[in-house]
Amino acid sequence: MGDPAGVGPEIILKTVAGMTAEERAATCIFGCAATLAAAQPAVGTHVALGRDVAMHDVPVEGGPLPFGKLDPRAGAAAFRCVAAAVEAALNGQIGCIVTAPLNKAALNAAGHHYDGHTGMLAALTNTPKAWMILASERLKVVHNSTHVSLKDAIDRASPEAVLATIRIGDSHLRRLGYDRPRIAVAGINPHCGEGGLFGTEDDAQIVPAVQAARAEGINVEGPIAADTLFHRAYNGAFDLVVAQYHDQGHIPVKLVAFDTAVNVTLGLPIDRTSVDHGTAFDIAGKGVANHENMLKAIAYARQLAARRKT
Repeated sequence: MGDPAGVGPEIILKTVAGMTAEERAATCIFGCAATLAAAQPAVGTHVALGRDVAMHDVPVEGGPLPFGKLDPRAGAAAFRCVAAAVEAALNGQIGCIVTAPLNKAALNAAGHHYDGHTGMLAALTNTPKAWMILASERLKVVHNSTHVSLKDAIDRASPEAVLATIRIGDSHLRRLGYDRPRIAVAGINPHCGEGGLFGTEDDAQIVPAVQAARAEGINVEGPIAADTLFHRAYNGAFDLVVAQYHDQGHIPVKLVAFDTAVNVTLGLPIDRTSVDHGTAFDIAGKGVANHENMLKAIAYARQLAARRKT
């Protein structure tokens, strides 16, 4: 359900209300039943929780809480929802987790010190590293690093790390049915350093990773200057772009697919997709939140669940 004070309850209700009976039968909500019930009048839905759709109730202290207000109790509830879903996924009870947005400030105020869902899921599954991919119809981007400073991101773009990111992206696209994914690796510096004029990181850190990946048989090119790469990928030249840091990958995807891009976590022993937007406290509780992104996240989740390794 995500943060109970955000738009998560609303977009979940709108999504479930539009499902067929068969789709509802394959769905379980991990969230606070009282919070969802409080949101129903705003969105005009009449979903019978626990009857029309399975419900794993995660009560919120003092809930339902006011919509649109940051509250540590909401952050604590968001964490418990994710933890319960992770346990179910690890036990094989569900095929994929789909997350509504949480609020990082509320999460940390509740004592759960993570940079967001990705880091939390890695910790809950004892996974050393997880990757974020933003996936839209015409542009897919996997990130070598996300919620770190730009200075740290450059340091983290080591040959070993970039190679691991290339590998995880290639594996994910093959799982989705791509026979030999075309992968492009974005450079770090303007014009990939312009032969050392604007920095040597691309030659020292990115080139060895690309060469190693090609030696493994991965269809990859790079480094390619980011100012042209995303345009080329959007127009069909590549199936996946490896971005070196958060904004390098997020800005182009959100520019071309703000309401439809799906956030997918790679490298975990379980599958997880998510909406690619925040809690939107400014409109929470008003019933106007767009649930299109949730529909896309669920569709992607069903695709992953259908291709799970047995």
